[in-house]
Amino acid sequence: MAPVFDEKPFVQDQAEGLRQLAKGAYYRTARVIAVTSGKGGVGKTNISVNLALALSGLGKKVTLVDLDLGLANADILLDIEPHYNLSHIISRRKSIDEIIMPINGKLNVVPGASGVEKLANLSDEEREALIMSFDVLHRSTDYIIFDTGAGISKNTTAFLAAADDVIVVTIPEPTAVVDAYAVIKMLSREADKGNILLLINMAQSRGEAERYAGGIVTTANRLLNAYVGKLGFVISDSSVQSAVKQRKPFYTYYPYSEASKCIRTIAEKISKGVGSNGATERPGFISRLLSVFKV
Repeated sequence: MAPVFDEKPFVQDQAEGLRQLAKGAYYRTARVIAVTSGKGGVGKTNISVNLALALSGLGKKVTLVDLDLGLANADILLDIEPHYNLSHIISRRKSIDEIIMPINGKLNVVPGASGVEKLANLSDEEREALIMSFDVLHRSTDYIIFDTGAGISKNTTAFLAAADDVIVVTIPEPTAVVDAYAVIKMLSREADKGNILLLINMAQSRGEAERYAGGIVTTANRLLNAYVGKLGFVISDSSVQSAVKQRKPFYTYYPYSEASKCIRTIAEKISKGVGSNGATERPGFISRLLSVFKV
């Protein structure tokens, strides 16, 4: 099979390679979306996978990166069995071109590495290998969606701070809301952060979603002086769990379900530029990531 992406050979001097990336990575190419949550169990990966499919269905070229090292499971929801994953990038055994998996004509997936050490524990050299690989993706697609680990860690925070948009996923449940607020508080302290967008998952109704979203947004504005955009909500739907049991994404398995309609609405908002601050002179993702890591 022909390569999905053309990748230059690995640079022998990794530090010099990163410096060259920084020089050429000021202006953005792909729009980078990081999906995160304050705690597990809120459906973050399900949102990432189905949002990626919905955007690709709108004709956008999308790359989904399972960055939840240690608990990677996007491949399960897509019913694929990767031969290679991010651990092979980290160890420099494979290139990004060798591990990426095409799902349809518009969507590609970079599998995560379940059971290996988490992103928080990567060495500088391992982290730099990831960054160099991501530059290839950044120049070859419309959207990159990072499914990050739940919670807050130093390295996960760096990817969130460098993204154009951070989607904070939570559910209408007090402890989940408190944890989501903690993520928003952390992001609000970043000087060059992107857009913070809130998504309420598993809502019983539009009204419930709006009440919870309104409370979080108002509190963040009042106490943190932070603007949080309301991206939307996904209704609680039995088809979601049914699809998971079948190892299928609900967006394609149950395209007319209420949850799929919600995801489609959110994808349309994103494709129309919701959250875009129009800052064309803002450094691109790779440059920002290098800056955050101070490489």
